[in-house]
Amino acid sequence: MGLLRGMMGHASEVDVEKLAEEFAPLLCDGESVVVGYKLVRDMMVFTDRRLLLVDIQGATGIKKDYQTIPYRSIHRFSKESTGVMDLEAELKIWIRGQHEPIVKLFKNNRFVNDAYRAMSEAVLAG
Repeated sequence: MGLLRGMMGHASEVDVEKLAEEFAPLLCDGESVVVGYKLVRDMMVFTDRRLLLVDIQGATGIKKDYQTIPYRSIHRFSKESTGVMDLEAELKIWIRGQHEPIVKLFKNNRFVNDAYRAMSEAVLAG
């Protein structure tokens, strides 16, 4: 069922220990993974210092683009929940110096709410 949900675009929370192991080569000394979400093939990973967006590319998924967004660079974010006719929820993130937001799609209000809460805790705490 998890594979089917992933193929349908549903976000799912990823085990923090697995993320910590996978991202260990990229993390700074003392940095820790807080929570992460898998969006089809891509991922959003919240650490105690930054947001990591992982864009998995190509048919094989071997090539990956890692984008770091320091929380202090995020000046606005929003979420749009699913509706009766609109089945996709969105998390939008505006970065200083960029006019257009980064948009991540969710098919599940629970996970967009969880990601929004993680974003709020990270950005508003700083």
